[in-house]
Amino acid sequence: MISVLILPIALAAVYSTQTTNAVYQITNVFPGSALVENYTTVLFEYNFGQYMWNSFVMATVVIVGKLVFSLLAATALVYYDFRFQSLIFYAILFTLLMPLPVRIVPLYQLMADIGWLNSFAGLTSPFIASATAVFLFRQQFRSIPASVVETAKLDGIGPIQFLINVLIPMSKGMIAGVTAIMFISTWNAYLWPLVAIIDRTNQVAQVGLRYIQGTGAEGFVQWNLVMAAGILVLIPPLIVLLVARRYLLSTLGGGE
Repeated sequence: MISVLILPIALAAVYSTQTTNAVYQITNVFPGSALVENYTTVLFEYNFGQYMWNSFVMATVVIVGKLVFSLLAATALVYYDFRFQSLIFYAILFTLLMPLPVRIVPLYQLMADIGWLNSFAGLTSPFIASATAVFLFRQQFRSIPASVVETAKLDGIGPIQFLINVLIPMSKGMIAGVTAIMFISTWNAYLWPLVAIIDRTNQVAQVGLRYIQGTGAEGFVQWNLVMAAGILVLIPPLIVLLVARRYLLSTLGGGE
């Protein structure tokens, strides 16, 4: 199973070092001599370094926004009593049944009406809310012993202090796992950036891959450059996955 997963990545890495003509020789599965040339071409001539930077900034902003709103929402759902509390929670969960392709037309119309198309605000704002993060943090907060909550109340800790000084330190593993999931998800976003961003200089890496694929003359695809860009796109999520794998396992398992 592992070999099945690794083989495509290994072949992509090999092809990213070959010349354009060598890639089309199917039997040629050995590293080539064009590694520096291919990666330099992708990063600078095709502006892929800028695309990757745009993806990184987008992912960072989205992660910060999601963490803030999700932590606040989960705190309210667990530690405050208000009307329609359960209804609001289930309404949040219901949004999980509505993937982006279902929401993309009204989202596009909304961004057009407020003038946010082809802007960084329009690129990031649809990703800020996260029903998944709210659900995971809610479950994490519910697992915190009631004695901790009562002690905080006796000490006169306010709501924000309680969140910052008690809930967040006790949920660091969950926060790290959710952050990793959100980074990978946002980094891999393709459909919304493709629709929302017109100016290529503001585009993200996933769409930049498509640009490179379409640069060959008369439909001729320079697969060596596409593979080089693909390897570059793979590096940040891979680093996050390796660093946060322990937290990811605990998050997906439902606990610290």
